[in-house]
Amino acid sequence: MWIPTEHEKYGVVIAGFRGTVPHGLSLEIGDTVQILEKCDGWYRGFALKNPNVKGIFPSNYIHLKNACVKNKGQFEMVIPTEDSVITEMTSTLRDWGTMWKQLYVRNEGDLFHRLWHIMNEILDLRRQVLVGHLTHDRMKDVKRHITARLDWGNEQLGLDLVPRKEYAMVDPEEISITELYRLMEHRHRKKDTPVPASSHHLFVQMKSLMCSNLGEELEVIFSLFDSKENRPISERFFLRLNRNGLPKCPEKPERHCSLFVDLGSSELRKDIYITVHIIRIGRMGAGEKKNACNVQYRRPFGCAVLSIADLLAGDSKDDLILKVYMCNTESDWYQIHENIIKKLNARYNLTGSNAGLAVSLQLLHGDIEQIRREYTSMFTHGVSITRKLGFSNIIMPGEMRNDLYITVERGEFEKGGKSVARNVEVTMHVVDSSGQILKDFISFGSGEPPASEYHSFVLYHNNGPRWAELLKLPIPVDKFRGAHIRCEFRHCSTKEKGEKKLFGFSFVPLMQENGRTLPDGTHELIVHKCEENTNLQDSGRYLKLPFSKGIFLGNNSQAVKTTKESFWITSFLCSTKLTQNGDMLDLLKWRTHPDKIAGCLLKLKEIDGSEIVKFLQDTLDTLFGILDENSQKYGSKVFDCLVHIINLLQDSKFHHFKPVMDTYIENHFAGALAYRDLIKVLKWHIDRVTEVELHEHIQEVLKAQEYIFKYIVQSRRLFSIATGGQNEEEFRCCIQELLMSVRFFLSQESKGASALSQLQAVFLSSFPSVYSELLKLFDVREVANLVHDALGSLPTVMHGDESLQAVKLQSIGKTVESHLYTNPDSRYILLPVVLHHLHIHLQEQKDLIMCARILSNIFCLIKKNSSEKSVLEEIDVIVNSLLDILLRTILEITSRPQPSGSAMRLQFQDVTGEFVSCLLSLLRQMTDRHYQQLLDSFNTKEDLRDFLLQIFTVFRILIRPEMFPKDWTVMRLVANNVIITTVLYLSDALRKNFLNENFDYKIWDSYFFLAVIFINQLCLQLEMFTPSKKKKVLEKYGDMRVTMGCEIFSMWQNLGEHKLHFIPALIGPFLEVTLIPQPDLRNVMIPIFHDMMDWEQRRSGNFKQVEAKLIDKLDSLMSEGKGDETYRELFNSIIPLFGPYPSLLKKIERETWRESGVSLIATVTRLMERLLDYRDCMKMGEVDGKKIGCTVSLLNFYKTELNKEEMYIRYIHKLYDLHLKAQNFTEAAYTLLLYDELLEWSDRPLREFLNYPMQTEWQRKECLHLTIIQNFDRGKCWENGIILCRKIAEQYESYYDYRNLSKMRMMEASLYDKIMDQQRLEPEFFRVGFYGKKFPFFLRNKEFVCRGHDYERLEAFQQRMLNEFPHAIAMQHANQPDETIFQAEAQYLQIYAVTPIPENQEVLQRDGIPDNIKSFYKVNHIWRFRYDRPFHKGTKDKENEFKSLWVERTTLILVQSLPGISRWFEVEKREVVEMSPLENAIEVLENKNQQLRTLISQCQTRQMQNINPLTMCLNGVIDAAVNGGVARYQEAFFVKEYVLNHPEDGEKITRLRELMLEQAQILEFGLAVHEKVVPQDMRPLHKKLVDQFFVMKSSLGIQEFSACVQASPVHFPNGSPRVCRNSIPVSMSPDGARVIPRRSPLSYPAVNRYSSSSLSSQASAEVSNITGQSESSDEVFNMQRMLFNHIGDGALPRSDSNLPGSDKVVNTTPSSWSLDSGKEARNTSESGKLISPPVPPRPAQTASPARHVASVSPSPAGRSPMKGSVQSFTPSPVEYHSSGLISNSPVLSGSYSSGISSLSRCSTSETSGFESQGSETTVTVPSYSVSEEPVRKESKTPPPYSVYERTLKRPVPLPHSLSIPPATDPPALPPKPQLVRPNNLENSSRRTEQVPRPRPLPRKVSQL
Repeated sequence: MWIPTEHEKYGVVIAGFRGTVPHGLSLEIGDTVQILEKCDGWYRGFALKNPNVKGIFPSNYIHLKNACVKNKGQFEMVIPTEDSVITEMTSTLRDWGTMWKQLYVRNEGDLFHRLWHIMNEILDLRRQVLVGHLTHDRMKDVKRHITARLDWGNEQLGLDLVPRKEYAMVDPEEISITELYRLMEHRHRKKDTPVPASSHHLFVQMKSLMCSNLGEELEVIFSLFDSKENRPISERFFLRLNRNGLPKCPEKPERHCSLFVDLGSSELRKDIYITVHIIRIGRMGAGEKKNACNVQYRRPFGCAVLSIADLLAGDSKDDLILKVYMCNTESDWYQIHENIIKKLNARYNLTGSNAGLAVSLQLLHGDIEQIRREYTSMFTHGVSITRKLGFSNIIMPGEMRNDLYITVERGEFEKGGKSVARNVEVTMHVVDSSGQILKDFISFGSGEPPASEYHSFVLYHNNGPRWAELLKLPIPVDKFRGAHIRCEFRHCSTKEKGEKKLFGFSFVPLMQENGRTLPDGTHELIVHKCEENTNLQDSGRYLKLPFSKGIFLGNNSQAVKTTKESFWITSFLCSTKLTQNGDMLDLLKWRTHPDKIAGCLLKLKEIDGSEIVKFLQDTLDTLFGILDENSQKYGSKVFDCLVHIINLLQDSKFHHFKPVMDTYIENHFAGALAYRDLIKVLKWHIDRVTEVELHEHIQEVLKAQEYIFKYIVQSRRLFSIATGGQNEEEFRCCIQELLMSVRFFLSQESKGASALSQLQAVFLSSFPSVYSELLKLFDVREVANLVHDALGSLPTVMHGDESLQAVKLQSIGKTVESHLYTNPDSRYILLPVVLHHLHIHLQEQKDLIMCARILSNIFCLIKKNSSEKSVLEEIDVIVNSLLDILLRTILEITSRPQPSGSAMRLQFQDVTGEFVSCLLSLLRQMTDRHYQQLLDSFNTKEDLRDFLLQIFTVFRILIRPEMFPKDWTVMRLVANNVIITTVLYLSDALRKNFLNENFDYKIWDSYFFLAVIFINQLCLQLEMFTPSKKKKVLEKYGDMRVTMGCEIFSMWQNLGEHKLHFIPALIGPFLEVTLIPQPDLRNVMIPIFHDMMDWEQRRSGNFKQVEAKLIDKLDSLMSEGKGDETYRELFNSIIPLFGPYPSLLKKIERETWRESGVSLIATVTRLMERLLDYRDCMKMGEVDGKKIGCTVSLLNFYKTELNKEEMYIRYIHKLYDLHLKAQNFTEAAYTLLLYDELLEWSDRPLREFLNYPMQTEWQRKECLHLTIIQNFDRGKCWENGIILCRKIAEQYESYYDYRNLSKMRMMEASLYDKIMDQQRLEPEFFRVGFYGKKFPFFLRNKEFVCRGHDYERLEAFQQRMLNEFPHAIAMQHANQPDETIFQAEAQYLQIYAVTPIPENQEVLQRDGIPDNIKSFYKVNHIWRFRYDRPFHKGTKDKENEFKSLWVERTTLILVQSLPGISRWFEVEKREVVEMSPLENAIEVLENKNQQLRTLISQCQTRQMQNINPLTMCLNGVIDAAVNGGVARYQEAFFVKEYVLNHPEDGEKITRLRELMLEQAQILEFGLAVHEKVVPQDMRPLHKKLVDQFFVMKSSLGIQEFSACVQASPVHFPNGSPRVCRNSIPVSMSPDGARVIPRRSPLSYPAVNRYSSSSLSSQASAEVSNITGQSESSDEVFNMQRMLFNHIGDGALPRSDSNLPGSDKVVNTTPSSWSLDSGKEARNTSESGKLISPPVPPRPAQTASPARHVASVSPSPAGRSPMKGSVQSFTPSPVEYHSSGLISNSPVLSGSYSSGISSLSRCSTSETSGFESQGSETTVTVPSYSVSEEPVRKESKTPPPYSVYERTLKRPVPLPHSLSIPPATDPPALPPKPQLVRPNNLENSSRRTEQVPRPRPLPRKVSQL
């Protein structure tokens, strides 16, 4: 039985549970669970990380924790009752855990390790908190460490800032928003970092002195030295070391540890040094024998220094080893530390023993009490305290000090009759008035108890010794009077006896007879000579003597002998009881001299402040004593003195003494009657504020009013206690009268910065501090009323003194911060006057920082959800007074330009933030009643309208991202919650007041705009949050976007016919909202679009506006990164909305409207597909190819489907930039031509657009032309550049701009030069299929042909594509994939090489045209590509594979020709035909014959530098023929069986026989040519070839060739004899036009065009084209390879791999005119289209009369199995012609043994037409024309660009060689040969029609 749990509600999983039982819940260790029910050792509940999944789990796997339950029942919420810091730590560490792993994945190793370390630290600290054994202080410390680490981690990971109060997270709902803002700002500015301590302490522990030869005891003296002021700043720490260099008393830590206390922050700088002086106790000379003398002296040993700055770098507790130095001459000892600091190396060096001093030093921070708490062990073990010289910063009452510091400086002594200087030792005693030596009052330093006498160190042979030893004499005050210091001087002998002889003494009294002590400073004392045995114990004998030069005691007239000997000391008194100031002394002793009281009181103001504060308590006691005794006589004087002392404490120097006065008032003040006099005198001064001469004095009085009131109140309390509360009423009357005077004084108005306004300012600045004093005696309400009246009496004039206005506001600020204001009773009294002044300042926009602070404090006191009546009334008052002005203020300050200085900007942001938090606080506190009252308070609709517009604008400002720092999500969510609540209240007002006849567009527009930007805020996009953060936000606020979306929908429905005002303006904003991936929001918003279309349809009969706006906005939003795949599908789902509403429109209308609606949505959906692809591709890191392809797809869509001209042009330029970046210069030029096409050569002005300035259309077109030419030049596409040069030259010529015309002609000429001089690489082409649903839309399940990069072969291209699509799988076959591949959720790439089929054959077939011209036509303007796949049909004959070797030929037709605006274009159409083995054989032989002819011709005309290619080719054919070669064809096709079975192939068999004989002829001629040029070392090979050739001839049954065929240049100028294919002669036209017979289009290339061994290898080459790998079985392969390796690239003629041999060389000899003609033309020739540059007209041949006759070999049309799919064609002078060698090269064409891979590259050009039937026809062409392209489908994207002719005012003829035929009648040109097109072809294609394709008219770009 499952029972709901009562107490077991919350627990942590302590063992993993897989949940394998029925209904089991899978849990991991550390998960937290909420328990709902229990049953027999099992719990039912859910893990908090996934609350939707509930299940059961064992109870013993759960550790229960205490928790409290909110909302018991179905929606109960369980909160663990643990420390909030622990809760936060746990949830934060969980969030960090996942992000931490991501850091590892992203390879951010540094942060990964640092975070790991911090997480471990937090876990350790968490354990300490959980154990619960920490003291309160330690717990606070641990929590501080935890929160500091949590904040650091959150900041590093970009998480939100957590507002905290006393280390615990605060709930933003529990505190006011102003307080939340302050907490956030506090944490944002890192104000939680500990405030730098103002007090510091240095801990010193002496460890040892390391020295090789010690042997004597040492004294070590530490002190702090200020090198800047050149003086010590601390007392000395003195300790003794034994002979081993260790402390003498190790058991007493205070003897070797000291704390230098009370160092200020100013003393932690690099010029403060720790100095260590070391004195040895022993013999005079360090190296003297032990028995020299027994007397021991103090002698210098060494010195070490260390800068405090070295300790600041790090609190290292390791021991420091300080180097010990010694001065070179002893006389410098007194300043050795200064020399070391100044690094005067000449004056010191390391001690001979190379000593090192081991010390431990540590800087401690905080006051001494804090140090005692934190370092208790240090004080319990014992440590000596070393003070600073003089007083610390604060002297507290009761502190007793009486220390006299004496520095023994130096002496000047005479030799005393000796030849050498003395060794002087000073002995000092403190002697009392009776002549007795005072015991233990000489302190050498802390760490050593005081002694009775002091012995200085001895400097060897020095009559002017300098000691500079500091001593402290802590003499009690009672022994100070009459005491004196006596110094005795002795000479220390170095003789054996080692005696010390007295030779003089000095003395100085400590106090004068009048009670003044020895003044501070240096004193030159007289050295009185005396004998060695003089008795100095009778002090009375010498005290009468003068002690200091120039000072004589009393009337002592005893003559002093002039003496040269002097002794200098410096004294400094630090006493709280003794003074060196006589006036101070007289005041303190006022009772002894009553007659001097008045004078003393006047002189008090002249006494140094430090003397007064030193005796503060005594001085105050004196003043109040005088007042008590004679208030009438001295009342005002005492008052003035009191004011002087109080104001003295305002000085920053003595600011620290305020606590002293507070303590005095609280504990020591006893003037019970003083209040009367104080009130009276204070009132007297306030009543005389108008008297100018008293202003300065009154100002001083007003400054001191706080303490005057303190004395008044304390005095009255003392009086009440003493008298039982007598005269209470009298006292109240006095105070009332005093405040009446104050009110009158404050109400005085003054113009400008007058003295009166200054007094008012001084009074106001200290007035709030009086409240707390008044509260001690009066009721809260009374004080509040007094303050209200005082502040209310202030004049409200704002044009007065500005400084007074600021002080007034500060006073109000202090009032709000005071204890008085926190009481609700007094607050209600004070609030109106506070708000009144605030309102005035805000209205004037003055003192905004102060206003913001006051407002913040006001709202901090009003807690949220406080429903007390008083609070509601306060809110009423504030709303009425401030809401409007607050809105205006925010608008004002946010519209100002931000100040430039960083400090000012911070201030500016603070003010804005504080005002915003105040507004939000106010709005959050407002209830329904408040809103209702507010809305009712507006008198007119205009006022309400202005208010609503204002508040909507302010809300828009609050939503701005820059309003708060980016990690203030907590603050943003609170703000949004307030905004949405307010908007819900105000939307009612909008509906009630501004609909129907009162409709106001502006306010509704403002409302919708606010709603849209509210929903679009980044901080509300919950999808981007971590699951835990999302859960917290949803629990606290819900999804505010949905709430606002519903509100938009509701308001839209209310609009009715007014909706039309918002169409199409709101389409963009609403579209933006629907792009948010929140299903509920989308479901609410998308129907609005349907509604918009409906209303637009009603209004205008269509919704073009909606469509245009929709598309524009969609483009900009998608490119910003909004929207997703789901959204596209959702948008598509609007289509059903157009069906089911019959009531929408009449039935017919609905039908029409539905269709156009569906059409629009379909268009938009398709656009979104492309935009989503575009956005994904444009992300960082994507490859250029993908970006380009995607942009092309989008660009074409905009042009063809949407007709969006401006968008189209924008994307043209985006594409152009991409091409430039990828260095696709040719493609960049073609892209820019798209824009160029849209422009005319006109003077129409164009506006500024993109990067173009404002200019005429002509100028822009000129600029574009020049840029395009430059890009064609860089892309080596010079022929296209030439055409554009001519176009622009035409323009220059028409305007007679000969300067630019000249430049253009020169540019044109340079392009011709480049064609002839520079080498161009022919790219390879590859077909790529993209299959599978994971590809972007523009690629998905489509095939493309791509133009490869220079030098890029199949393998490299394949690798590049796999890199671009790293998740794709490469398909290893070339077959068309099936439907499963198309629909797969994956990416499949199918790649193989294809062969271009040039459109322009005529140029390629002409002889005499250089290869570098032909190379352009082979690979440019290509529409068609071919790919061949060999296969066997039927049974395969192992003896002769050629019998069954068929070829499947696939022709791919593209949507645009390559190259174009992209490197790849989609395949529009595929044509597949099969070639029979016989046709295959014919093609192989034709190709090989053509190759042989070309090589022989090149060799003949000396075009070939190296004859190896010819040698290799001859060898391949002849050797192969001997070993099988063509004989295999004979075996296959010439046998009787084949002829009988294939009667239809008779013609083809004859043709094959002809080709074999032709090949033999060519070989014979080739061998003849070879013999002439073969080098000597290749002769044996040539001989072998000749022998083998005769074997081959005999195998073919050939005996001798016809005698008429000779190897003569006349009959065989192109190097290759050819047997006539038909005996019927065809006469030529007189102009020399050729009729070129045609052959079968089915041809098949040799795999290796250098060897006919390919004949035998082709059959076995059924290997996938994709791998590009195949093997050849040919025996001569190795020799070919060896030969080929000798051929340099430069030696090879360039050819295309894809053309039949017959297409590559044209023989002009009549007997060899059986070559094939060119192809059908794909180039467009209509007016205005760019075509392949035309070829100059060919002159008539006159070399031989025989040229006029050509033998034509007819081939019946029926012989081709491809006849059904091949188009007829019209020859053209500009058709392609290709010579076929170079693409055979392994360098340029892949491996030359590459089987099918080569096959696809080597396939020769098909002939898309048929041989003419044997009719004799002549054709003359009167005019020069290019081939006309048949009309293509209109749906196809137009050709890449057009350069069109226009009739100019003065036509400029172009050179024929590169001109474009104009639409008008062209001038007559020499006729060209044209092929007669047979009319009786069985099949005709789209290219049969000669109608030119209609060119779209050039579109004008409006002002672009």
